[in-house]
Amino acid sequence: MDKKPKRRTRERILETSLRLFNDFGEPNVTTTVIADEMNISPGNLYYHFHNKDEIVESIFADFERAIEETLATPTRRQADVDDIWLFLHLLFENIWKYRFLYRDLNDLLTRNRTLEIHFKKILAHKVRTAQALCEGLVAAGTMRATPGELQALATNMAAIATYWLSFEYACNPRANVESGRIGRGVYQVMAMVSPFLLGEARTLLEKLSGEYVRQ
Repeated sequence: MDKKPKRRTRERILETSLRLFNDFGEPNVTTTVIADEMNISPGNLYYHFHNKDEIVESIFADFERAIEETLATPTRRQADVDDIWLFLHLLFENIWKYRFLYRDLNDLLTRNRTLEIHFKKILAHKVRTAQALCEGLVAAGTMRATPGELQALATNMAAIATYWLSFEYACNPRANVESGRIGRGVYQVMAMVSPFLLGEARTLLEKLSGEYVRQ
C-alpha cells in the first residue's frame, strides 16, 4: 500500500499557525510558539516565512479565495429563502474556519495595510451580494422593500455576519465559542430579512429558524 506523501513544511506551518491563531488569538502567538508547536527550529520556519506577517498574509490569501467564491455563487441565479439560508451557512463556515481574522480584525487591519485594502473589498462584496439576494426576493414577489430599505438591510446583514463571532466572544470571553453557534449568526442575519418577507417565504423562514430560536 502506497504511503501518503508528507506534507511540505510550508503547508504545515500555515496549518499550525491557523489552528494556534484560532485557539489563542493572533496577537498571542509568536513565530517561536509556532516553531515549538511543530518541533522545528525557528530558522527552519524563517526559511519559509521571514516574519509572522507573511504567515498571516498567506492564510488571508487562502481565506480571500474561499470567501470570494462563496460570495459570488448566489448571485449567479435568482435565489429563494432556502438558497439564502444555505448560502449564509456556507459563509459562516468560512468565517469559522478563519475566525481569528474576525476576532482580531481591528488589530490586524490597523497593523497590516494589505489586509486593510483587501478586507475592505470583501466587506463591499458582502454588501453587494446581500443586496442582490434581497433584490431577487423582491423581483420574485416574496419580499417587499423600498430601494432605501434594501440598501440599509444589505449593510446591516453584512455587519452582523462580520461581527457576530466577536459579539459571541464578548458575551462570554472565558467560554469557548463552539462551531455550532454559527447557526445563531445565520439566524440573526435572516431575522433582519424576516419582517420584509411575504406569505410562504416568511412561513418557510420561521420553520428554518425554529431550532435556533429555542437555543
